[in-house]
Amino acid sequence: MKVDDIKTVAMIGAGDMGHGIAEVALLAGYRVNLYDVAEEAVGRGRERIFQSLDKLVEKGKLPAEHNTAIRTSLLKATADLAEAVGAADLVIEAVPERMELKKKVFAEIDRHAPAHALLASNTSTMSITEIAEATGRPDKVLGLHYFNPAVLMRLVEVIRTARTSDETIAIAMAFVAKNKKLPVLVKKDSPGFIANRVNQAAGVLIMEIVERGEIQPEELDAFARVMGSAMGPCELTDYVGVDVAVNGSNYFAEKLGPDYGPAPHLLKMVAEGKLGKKSGQGYFTWPNGERPKIDLRKATKKFNFFGPIFLQINEATKLIQEGVIDSLNDVDLALMNSSGSSLGPISLGRQISRLDLVDNLEMLASKYGKNLFKPTRRVLEGGHKF
Repeated sequence: MKVDDIKTVAMIGAGDMGHGIAEVALLAGYRVNLYDVAEEAVGRGRERIFQSLDKLVEKGKLPAEHNTAIRTSLLKATADLAEAVGAADLVIEAVPERMELKKKVFAEIDRHAPAHALLASNTSTMSITEIAEATGRPDKVLGLHYFNPAVLMRLVEVIRTARTSDETIAIAMAFVAKNKKLPVLVKKDSPGFIANRVNQAAGVLIMEIVERGEIQPEELDAFARVMGSAMGPCELTDYVGVDVAVNGSNYFAEKLGPDYGPAPHLLKMVAEGKLGKKSGQGYFTWPNGERPKIDLRKATKKFNFFGPIFLQINEATKLIQEGVIDSLNDVDLALMNSSGSSLGPISLGRQISRLDLVDNLEMLASKYGKNLFKPTRRVLEGGHKF
């Protein structure tokens, strides 16, 4: 099988990520079968794709005839999984982040998809290896991790397991490129892969700062916005879903150690039903789903911008030590193309001396009592610069 043999993509899950990934494939000219468990959910996903495509036409970014082709012949929406995957060359799964659910879905996909079809998960943190065990074709199972919003973010992490074939990876890398996205290879299946693993360490620090009341959520997010971020960390947590963030942190804690786990205030928010945008209340109030108004005048001057960067650099060196990536440059590629940032932590880190980095990491580890903040062997040896 070659990349040009992929004609039909089955998208399993029509939620925020699912319909976004489906739209990316449609824009690249693929036939897409969009599936969800209920007709209503599939219909919502289809309508959101149509709304997005109409906006692209209005902006002159999509020919009207391509939009018409998508509506009339390229996109098929169904609540029948066997129908969705029965003629698919590539299946991409984007169901909720629960391992047992993913394994159940993959087992069913495996029963109905053609023998040649590649099966990919869009999981943001979970083990592709474990998911693949639910199938009879582990050599054709991999991770294709898109970032939200999929239409705008360039990065797609391509994750291989010990049993994923070279052919599968080559086809997947070429497929991502044909979708006008940037494929970055994750050589070894590991929690959070590249971007989310590196960001998790920084996120632990940020949530610990909020937990201790050192900085209020609006002060922090106003600072992030003033510094050029489209969305601050607290608003982003609300947008993704506080429960989703907690589930992801719990998975990191289970696989990598308790220091990676969620801050207590996040658990309290979930218990109180404050799940962010989806519930209307999280760190902020979301009236009718509209973005909260952040008062930029409240931008804090107390936040050390370099703290999270030090931790991203440190965590990146762990990925080298664990054999997840070959080059620290992959970290910059991943973070810059999943967030829109113009600089990555490694580029910034090359301007920081070893002693400054080590001293700051040791200070953070001592202040917050987190072993994950301690400098790695590579950092201690000055290897954060290459």
